[in-house]
Amino acid sequence: MSTWFMFMFQESNSYYADNLISFHNMVMMIIIMISTLTVYIIMDLFLNKFSNLFLLKNHNIEIIWTVIPIIILLIICFPSLKILYLIDEIVNPFFSVKSIGHQWYW
Repeated sequence: MSTWFMFMFQESNSYYADNLISFHNMVMMIIIMISTLTVYIIMDLFLNKFSNLFLLKNHNIEIIWTVIPIIILLIICFPSLKILYLIDEIVNPFFSVKSIGHQWYW
């Protein structure tokens, strides 16, 4: 049931919605970790006076910032595809709901 100032999803009635909610929570945790790490690195660069101004190339850093996003995208991709193909199968639904929305022109 939806309540006032509710910041999360409602309780779900189906297995599919549970999967979607858990996937959403996983992706949000990844986004929060990436944002926190980015803010920390930016603040560290601004507050730290020991930065290397003569660094022209570093292959190890380039490999790291290429491989880590690929790994993160794969971590997001596989559960997403699993849920996508799971939702695509329709197994004897007990009922179906048709909802119609109308826009108010004020």
